[in-house]
Order: sequence, then structure tokens, then C-alpha cells
Amino acid sequence: MHNSRRFVRMFMALAVISGAFAVLALSSSGALAQAHATDHGETRYVMTASGIWGAAQEAAIERAGGTVEFRHAASGIGVAYSGDPVFLRRAMRSGLFGPSAADVTVQWQDPAHEQAYGEDLTGGPVTPGDETYINLQWNMTAIDAFGAWSLGYDGAGVRVAVIDGGMCATHLDLDANIDAAASRSFVPGFLYSDDVAGFRHACHVAGIIAAEDNGLGTIGVAPKATIVACKALHAGSGSFGAVIEAILYAADPPAMGGGGADIINMSLGATFAMGGGNTGTGALVAALARAVNHATNRGVLVVASAGGGELDLDHTGPIVVVPAQSGSALAISATGPVGYAVGYPNGATNFRRPASTTNFGRSTIWVAAPGGDFVLPGNSTCSIPTVPAGSVTSFCWVFDMIFSPSAGTGSYAFAAGTSMAAAHVSGVAALIRQKDPGISVGDLKSRLAQTADDEGETGTDPYYGHGFVNAHRAVTGAAAPSAGPAAGDAGRKTPAGAARVELVFARNAGRSTPSISFTLPFAGPARVDLFDLSGRKVAELYRGHAAAGRTTLAWNGRDASGQQLRRGAYFARITAGDVKAARQLILLGE
Repeated sequence: MHNSRRFVRMFMALAVISGAFAVLALSSSGALAQAHATDHGETRYVMTASGIWGAAQEAAIERAGGTVEFRHAASGIGVAYSGDPVFLRRAMRSGLFGPSAADVTVQWQDPAHEQAYGEDLTGGPVTPGDETYINLQWNMTAIDAFGAWSLGYDGAGVRVAVIDGGMCATHLDLDANIDAAASRSFVPGFLYSDDVAGFRHACHVAGIIAAEDNGLGTIGVAPKATIVACKALHAGSGSFGAVIEAILYAADPPAMGGGGADIINMSLGATFAMGGGNTGTGALVAALARAVNHATNRGVLVVASAGGGELDLDHTGPIVVVPAQSGSALAISATGPVGYAVGYPNGATNFRRPASTTNFGRSTIWVAAPGGDFVLPGNSTCSIPTVPAGSVTSFCWVFDMIFSPSAGTGSYAFAAGTSMAAAHVSGVAALIRQKDPGISVGDLKSRLAQTADDEGETGTDPYYGHGFVNAHRAVTGAAAPSAGPAAGDAGRKTPAGAARVELVFARNAGRSTPSISFTLPFAGPARVDLFDLSGRKVAELYRGHAAAGRTTLAWNGRDASGQQLRRGAYFARITAGDVKAARQLILLGE
């Protein structure tokens, strides 16, 4: 595990983009794209018509020496192939096509380097109505999924297309919710349930959305929603053409031969540098956006992961991240705690803390959702009980990730990233659609934004967009409360949406003990505790009523019994009302 974690951290520092998921590092770059060819060596092309796709486009492609492989009349998008190197030039001379280019295959999701926990549950269900691993699912608490479930909303009747790799069609937490008849593969030679051995990204994402409420394993945000599996990737790799075909198929109603999705989840991503004569990439990016917009026009919400390269999407210049920045797609950023399992059940609850690798930018992010993180220092172990008995034991940092189904019939894995965050929003959108089946895409987007918990800066925030998604309020339609208290309310709980509570450490010249301070958005009770990396509380650094602004603590580096603490890493946590924040602290020793 330690080597895997170190590899992931190094990979994320070097990748052009690591994103949709972090420990399962999603990385892609336009520079890494390869031309997509047929089995016979012809080149495939993604073609867009000036209007709808019709007989004129078919004839023009044939005259240019090509063969139409796929066409979608309403969107005006088609895929053709040809062995003639001047095919595209000839086809474009017809004047019947807009931006078109040779298709390319990119790595939308990197081969898995996940931190996995697997357990075979084929022996049958445990304690009906209670999920075996519910205590590991801090993410459901974070978005108040329990509040939505208590009102009877579970996603029944709503169809969510998962455009991803191969799906786990026989997994005990997914099998009853997958529409096998409607599921499709857009990767030649593979079934929708095929992929390489090991971690299955599609299954993990589908489990977050709609793992069954069956008394075993985990539970999804919308546990009775229907999953339409659309395989566009294999081993995380796929062509633009396959992804576009999957979007168009998912968005079309069954009467037109489509998947009939209400929501499309795209936990995948690639980053490209536009301009500079890179017309081929531009045409493919434009075609992808056109497919996304077509889905929206069909009344289908498209949810995409924002990516995890720590990119400021407000200031990336010619860099574009797709599908996060494709047309009308909603881009979702990720959050995650640090130390959830440390001292369980009294571990960290800073579930809304921006994840260490998430992309951000108020021009792109719609809302934030749980994606998990893995930055808790050290390799101490923690345990969390399972239901009705037993426990899961692993490195403490592992539990800060998202736990969901993986490969096989009863295995599960931890993973972190915006892939997981997007899946939560797709699940909440399914709950809204269940309550209001006729809601428009525009109103659905507004509902997600208006009922999100206000976080960060007033208005839209670079990390949270319109806020942190809230399942309970999403189905009740209740708008988020205002972020701050009225004058004289200093003793009330700190709203979750208030300005961030911050811990700050500064090295004092000539001293081994750092200066510690914290900042509150307004006056109120606060407590700062210090833990070692095993989760044992070693000192209480502050308890009292703090003024608004910065408070500096006086601490001599000793524990609760007055003993000098050893040099090394510790974990400091501040609790102010119902908000918690945590940071690593390093003691150098005398």
C-alpha cells in the first residue's frame, strides 16, 4: 500500500492532468493522443454536418472515398473511415461539413493504481435493511442522503447512463439496477461488461449512484435508479468517436433506438491545448460539445468530473478540459476529509474540505461533492466496524476515500477524485427527477445550485461553484440558508456554509515548537486538539470562546500530562460549532 500511495502522489505531480479520480489517477493529454484506426488500417474520422446529417453527407463521403460507420441525423454527427490519405480534404470540399478531423484515442482514465479492499459477499445478505459497509460511507452523511431517503426518495423510475469502461453486470450491489437490454458497448470486440482485470472504475461510479438497498455491501445515493451501462473505454482508454456515440445513444429515447437516459454521468476527462494550428483537436472537442448540447436539448442532464490536475480553470489560457468544459455539461469538483477514521467514531468530519487534487474555477465548477482524498500523513492503521459485526482495518488515510463496488460479484474498493464527486451529483439529480419527472434540464441545474450548501466565497466560489450538493434539500426544494449569523448570535453553531475555519502553523526562529493560530469567521466556541498518527489524542491546545478573526495559541510542545512530545508528525484539529478543519503539524525536537 505504501508504495502504491507514493506512486500516486508522484504521478499526480507529473501528470498534465490527473483527474476524475486520484488514487485511481485519471490522466490525459492531447499530446498523448493516438490516431484511431480500424482493424484493417483505415483511419476513422469524426464528421460534423453543417446542419442535420442526411443523404447529402452520405453521398459526399462516398465520393471522397470513405465509408460511413455511424451517423446521427438530429445531432449532425457521424463517423466515417477511409484508407485514402486525402479523404478528409476531399470531403470538406463538398461544403457539407463543419469542423471534422481524424478520430484519436486518448487515456481518459489511467490504468488503476487503486487502494482496494475486497471482500466476497456471495454468502448472502446480512441483516436486511442494513448495509454491511454503511459506516465507511461518510459521503452519504456529507450530502445528507439519509434525509432524502427518509422522505421516500430513492431514484425509482429514473435512468442514469454511465459512460465509462466495462460494467460489473453480476455484482451483488448492482445487478438488479442495471438495464442489461439497454446497455451497450461502443468499443469493437467487447461486451458492455468486458474490461481488463482489477479495479473497475465504471462499477465504482455506478455504485455511488445506485448501489442497491439490499442489506449488504454499500448503498448508492439513488439506490433504486436504473443504470444504463455505456462502455466507451477499455482500460481507461477510448476514442472521441466512441464517447460521442455513447452520449448520443444514451440521450435518445428507446423509441428511436436509444438508451432513454434522464441523466448521463461522465466520470472521465482529458486536457488539450487549443489553438496554434491544432485544428484536429479543436474539431474533436467541438464535436464532443455538440453531442453534449444535443443531449441537453433532448432533456438529458450531463454531469462531468472537473478533473484532478489542480488546474485553475479560470486562468488556463488555451487549455481546455473535456467533457468538464464541453457545452452544457455540469462540471463537479471534489471534496474529502482528512482523518475520518482517526479515533472513529470521533474522527474528522471536514467532509467539505476541497480535495487536494481537484480542478477548480468559478467559470467552470457548478457544485462540489464528495470525491475523497488521501493526504493524511503516515501509515498508521485504523478500524471501522461493519454491520452487524466485524470491521475493516486499513491505513487511516485510506478511509478518507470513497468506498464503492469494484470488480467481480462482491468486491469493493476505495478510490478518490472528481470521478466520484460527479457520481454523487448524478445520484442527487436522479432523486430530483424522481420527485419532479417533468423538470427541465435548466430547472434541474438550478435546483442543484439553489439547494446546495453555500460554501466558500459569497456567490460562486472557485472550489464549490454554487455550493456543496445537498440531497435532502434537493428533494424538498429548500434553498440553502444564509452563510453568516446575525449580530449577537455569537453563541450559535457555526453554519456549514460559513467562511472557512483555518489552522495556521508558523516556525519560530530558534524554537522547535511552531506558533499555532486559527481564524474564525465570527466569534464563538472553539476547541483545538492534537492527535498522534495512530489517532490517540495527546493534548488539548485550546478550549474556549474565541473572538472573530485570528487567535494565537501559547503552547510549549508538551502533552496533556506535561511530558515533552517527541519530534515527528502530529495531526491538529479545530472544532468550531459544527465545522472542523485539520492540518499536519511537525515537531522538530529540541
